[in-house]
Amino acid sequence: MIKDPQRLDKLLAATHEFVREVAMPNEARVERDDQIPEEIVQAMRQLGMFGWSIPEEYGGSGLTTEELALANMEISQCSVAYRVRIGINTGVGSESLVQDGTPEQKRQYLPRLASGELTGALALTEPEAGSDATALHTEGHLQPSGDYVINGHKRYITLAPIADLFTVFARTEADCRPADSITAFLVERGTPGLSCSPSTPKMGQEGGPIGEVFLKDLQVSPQSIIGGTPGRGFRTVMKTLNKQRINLASLSIGPAIRMLDEAIAYANRRRQFGQPIGAFQLVQAMLADCKVEIEAAKALVLETARKRDRGEDVALEVSMCKLYATEVCGRVADRVVQIFGGQGYVKEAGIERFYRDVRAFRIYEGTSQIHQITIGKRLLGDALKTTEETTA
Repeated sequence: MIKDPQRLDKLLAATHEFVREVAMPNEARVERDDQIPEEIVQAMRQLGMFGWSIPEEYGGSGLTTEELALANMEISQCSVAYRVRIGINTGVGSESLVQDGTPEQKRQYLPRLASGELTGALALTEPEAGSDATALHTEGHLQPSGDYVINGHKRYITLAPIADLFTVFARTEADCRPADSITAFLVERGTPGLSCSPSTPKMGQEGGPIGEVFLKDLQVSPQSIIGGTPGRGFRTVMKTLNKQRINLASLSIGPAIRMLDEAIAYANRRRQFGQPIGAFQLVQAMLADCKVEIEAAKALVLETARKRDRGEDVALEVSMCKLYATEVCGRVADRVVQIFGGQGYVKEAGIERFYRDVRAFRIYEGTSQIHQITIGKRLLGDALKTTEETTA
C-alpha cells in the first residue's frame, strides 16, 4: 500500500542521496571506531529516519508496511551499522508501543523515539532463552506496594550499550501457560537496578553495538507495563516480531543489491587472460543467480507487505520472507567474495565486511531453522484442517 507516491519518492530519493554521499564514504570510519559519528546520527534524525514506522500523530512518518520495506531496501545498501542505528526505533524498539501501548505511554515515548531523541532496545533474549522466547528466567514479582521487582540477565541485546528506553520481558504470572506468564515493561536507562555491559565483541556489524542487560532488584511501577495488563508480553512481542521479520527481510535485500552492484563493476574492470572476468560464463552465471534471487526475494517481501497492509493474516508469509531473504543475502555474499577472489578476502575492497555483517541475518529474529519448522508445521496444520473440513 503506497499512501502518497510523491512523498515516498521524495523520502527514497533523500535516503538514496544520504547513503551515497554520507554513509558510504564513512563506512571504514564506522567500522574502525565501532560507532557512527554523532554528526551522521544527527543527519539521520533530520531526515526523519528514526520515525519511519511511527504514526504521524506521534511525529513519525507513518509509513505503511510496503513503504517501510522499500525504504529499508534503500538505507541498507550501505554498511549494516547505519540501518541498525535507526532500525530498532523503526522496528522492535517502538513497535510494541505502537501495537499495545496505552495512550499515555504512546504520548510519552513515541514522539521522542520518532525524533531520535531516544534510542530503543528490545530486551528479550537471555542465556537460556533464544529461539524459545517463552523460556525466560527473568522474573518480576509483584510487591505489596503494587510495584514489581525484576531480576534477570539479558544478552545479545542490540544497541543495549547506547539505548535510552528498554522493553524488558519478565515472567510475572504463575500457574498458567508460559505464553500467558510474560509481561513487557518499559524501563528507562538510569533506573536503579538496570545496568548494561560495554559493546560485546562480535564477527561484524561494527557501529551497531550489542550488549548485556543486568536487572538487579529493578523496581518498576504498574504504569510501566505495556498496555497496562500483566501477562500479555508474549503476545505483544509476537506481534512486534511479525512486522519486524518483514523489516529484516527487506533490510537483507539492500546489502545484496549493493554487493551485486560492486560485483558487476568489478567483473567489468578486472582483467585476466586478456579480458574482463565478466566475459567468463561461470562469472556471468554467479551474477545471474544473484540477480534472480534478489528479485525473487524482493517480490516475496513486497507482496507480503501489501497483504499485511490489507489486514490479511501473514504469519506464514513473514517466516517465508525472513527465511528466504536472509538466506539469499548469505548466498549473494558468498558468490560476490568468490567473484572478487583475493580482493574479496582482504579488507581493502570492503566486500569482506559485508560478508561478515550479513551472516547474523540468518540467526536473529528467529534462525533459519526455526522458520523452516514454523513453515512446515503451518503447512501440515493447514492441510490437516482442510482435510477435516472436507470430510466433515
